[in-house]
Amino acid sequence: MADHTPLSRRTLLRTGAVAGAGLGLAGLAAGSAAAQAWPAAKGDPMMGVPFEPLDTVRVGIIGLGNRGASMLPLFLALEGVEITALCDANSDAVNRAAKAVVDAGRQEPAKHGGGDHDFEALCARDDVDFVYIATPWEWHTPMAVTAMRGGKHVGVECPAGVTTAELWELVDTSEKTRRHCIQLENCCYGQNELRVLRMAHDGMFGDLLYGAGAYLHDLRELMFSKTYYAKQWRREWHTKLNGDLYPTHGLGPVAAYLDINRGDRLTRITSMSTPALGLAAYRQEHLPADDPAWQERYVKGDATMSLIQTEAGRVIHLVHDVSNGRPYSRLNQLQGTKGVFEDYPERIYLEPTGNPHEWGNWDDYAGHDHWLWKDVGPGPGGHGGMDYLMLYRLAQTMRLGLPPDIDVYDSATWSAPFALSAKSIANGSAAVDFPDFTRGRWDTPHPGTDSAKP
Repeated sequence: MADHTPLSRRTLLRTGAVAGAGLGLAGLAAGSAAAQAWPAAKGDPMMGVPFEPLDTVRVGIIGLGNRGASMLPLFLALEGVEITALCDANSDAVNRAAKAVVDAGRQEPAKHGGGDHDFEALCARDDVDFVYIATPWEWHTPMAVTAMRGGKHVGVECPAGVTTAELWELVDTSEKTRRHCIQLENCCYGQNELRVLRMAHDGMFGDLLYGAGAYLHDLRELMFSKTYYAKQWRREWHTKLNGDLYPTHGLGPVAAYLDINRGDRLTRITSMSTPALGLAAYRQEHLPADDPAWQERYVKGDATMSLIQTEAGRVIHLVHDVSNGRPYSRLNQLQGTKGVFEDYPERIYLEPTGNPHEWGNWDDYAGHDHWLWKDVGPGPGGHGGMDYLMLYRLAQTMRLGLPPDIDVYDSATWSAPFALSAKSIANGSAAVDFPDFTRGRWDTPHPGTDSAKP
């Protein structure tokens, strides 16, 4: 297998091969990227900036609902990590989480709870190095900005922000405070995703042409639950915005395959949606006539489909649908000049050895697994191990003083279709320019999720 050091051929983006393939990456750099306007930088770029090494990573958690509570045991399973502070608007949730920490044999963390702005006190503490945010989406950016201004690195559940103004605020604040803001996209750490990434960077798919990603998950029962999402906040978004409300699960892995922000960038998006029928149909079948949900009008189309073009001319197909009955899928496809991978179910075809009329056996390529899956494994789990390995790698980079795999520019880029798709749909599926959150530095080599083993 080829060298996997941070400055290997893959991490250096195979720039010569891309240009030689006629994709015009170098020639395009002086075109649309140079013409793109962006706000003035607040500080030096954060690409490749290492964490300061820490013997122990002290973590504060904001948001202890279903997601935050499920991640707590994984944090506790990590060597060199301590939970020092907890926060939630629900004091009972804070107390339950604090008990779980104590029951695990750890010191009781500080508790902040009962109010919407108690997170500010957690972010001001001097015994917290990293803040993990698992709250309703509209709180992600305000909390992340507060954490960075308080001197903390921050990890945010998906999406990092819901408007382009918020995403720019994250970038500006990260650059100004020199604190990292990380989109905690667990799907980037899936076994298949990391294997495809390694194979793509080894050139096994040839020159890359297009990819696809999605979040296709029947959430109807959960969205109408009175307890699963506090105050049913997730369903409320379907009354407010018609767009791709959860883009990072599909986009993050494909962006890694295509070296987005590491040799290529997203330039424009075109989106359209189907009618909004699924939630109303579910309400009709399952809710009594006096339920308050009958006052809601759903505007978010059941399926949102987007095409995103890159500076090199490649294309990403992005899909979102949580309002209809269907098995779970994230699509996860990659096509190159020498072959293709498709997930759900997983299958592969590669030239020159593949039979042109048959799919190959994906298990035959297990030798290309990322070192995280070979040497660490899924641990105590979390979505099949993705959650654990994401946190394991985060803690490892912080303890060893390495750059994070995912930086603020990735975080902003992957989250941007939330707002951009809505804008495109509202304008008759017109193409919408993608902000260049790197401010023209999108071709700068720096580490990503195809990381070297320390």
